[in-house]
Amino acid sequence: MSKPDIHPEWYPEAKVYCNGEVVMTVGSTQPELHVDVWSGNHPFYTGTQKIIDTEGRVERFMRKYGMLDAADNTASSDETKK
Repeated sequence: MSKPDIHPEWYPEAKVYCNGEVVMTVGSTQPELHVDVWSGNHPFYTGTQKIIDTEGRVERFMRKYGMLDAADNTASSDETKK
């Protein structure tokens, strides 16, 4: 049992707003929550996330675990030395 007068007020139907629209209701200690990002507009969850390979991470992974053949390794290493 909770002690009286020491806990914040609980709002079981608190509204979550994103860009001025109610996107969901949750339980919270505040009646309204304003967020910039939620799962409905986050690139990871919507499938619009772009992976940028600026440092050759994919190529380095492929080379490290032997997924590239020897011809690819020599050609790519010559290009990186220039």
